[in-house]
Amino acid sequence: MKKVYLDNASTTAIHPEVIQEMTHVMAENYGNPSSTHAIGRSAKVVLETSRKAIASLINAEAREIIFTSGGTEANNWIIRSAVKDLKVQRIISSRTEHHSVLNTVEAISAEYGVAVDYVRLLPSGAADLTHLVDLLSDNMPTLVSLMHVNNETGAILGIARAGRICRQAGALFHTDAVQSVGKERFDMQDLPVDFLVASAHKFHGPKGVGFAFVRKNTALRPMLYGGEQEKGQRAGTEAVHQVAGMAKAMQLSYGTLEKDRAHITSLKNYLVEQLAIHQPGFKINGHTNGDGTGLFYNIINVLLPMGEDKTSMILFHLDMKGIAVSRGSACQSGSIKPSHVLKELLPADEIGKPSLRISFSHYNDREDIDLLIEALKSV
Repeated sequence: MKKVYLDNASTTAIHPEVIQEMTHVMAENYGNPSSTHAIGRSAKVVLETSRKAIASLINAEAREIIFTSGGTEANNWIIRSAVKDLKVQRIISSRTEHHSVLNTVEAISAEYGVAVDYVRLLPSGAADLTHLVDLLSDNMPTLVSLMHVNNETGAILGIARAGRICRQAGALFHTDAVQSVGKERFDMQDLPVDFLVASAHKFHGPKGVGFAFVRKNTALRPMLYGGEQEKGQRAGTEAVHQVAGMAKAMQLSYGTLEKDRAHITSLKNYLVEQLAIHQPGFKINGHTNGDGTGLFYNIINVLLPMGEDKTSMILFHLDMKGIAVSRGSACQSGSIKPSHVLKELLPADEIGKPSLRISFSHYNDREDIDLLIEALKSV
């Protein structure tokens, strides 16, 4: 039985060349990059070469790239330090953010007493930037934290416009770009973004490593204290092999980005066509043109024309057929509770019905779609 993996928004398969790169670094560059001897210096060269490679891919300066364990750590660090060290008095976010932002905002608000406002959502689930302008009209020292691409629906935030709005109001702008880095081109010299977060395992790199773009001269303080690694911003011996794997994965992703985007877009369109034939009455969650356009190209979240009695078993049924999809983010995909994102978008009579998040990579093909469609027929 062929295994069909359609849960790439949760994690992606590591590219074989990334595995080779990491294996080489583990065998040959095992020194501590903070050590001054030759073996340590060789590891430091790998680390800084990787930093420069990542920075060049998003047109940032190398000193603006700070390596972390992933998106969750980076989001926690940026939000906490903005309040604690940059004296932010209010956070503006949305109720459809990843839990690493939502839960951090709630915790920091309780701990420091900062105000929290949530921007209204458009029918697509993206933030209403007109409402953001209204919220920023009082000139309170503010951090705006809004994700670039929603991890459950693929709703896209216009981060260039959002950043301009924040700059005009004197607010800091942080965006969780975990779902889009490696799949979308960024020019950080042009984008008015103060903080951007990425995670390697979303673009065919290893788990446990990511980076934060922190615009130069932004005085964040570390969340973890210890040594002077990462320019004093993130203590702890760097995982050199992980960082090298992340840099390699980014280079590979951006090297074939346009080709992969065209392939994935064609698969998504084919899925929509097949659902229209075999699951008439299905709905794409998030207001679009009805065919999935207007959402990020590798994610689609569909409400199936089935009763609520199918909801609790649909993932199990598909898994038994060798098909991996999810109902939302991986941290809650095993729950029958509706996702916090869909609760914001769907009416009460639809929230309990089965919705699936289907997310693609360049490794998928039309046969994967055909097998999914056949499996859904027998649910």
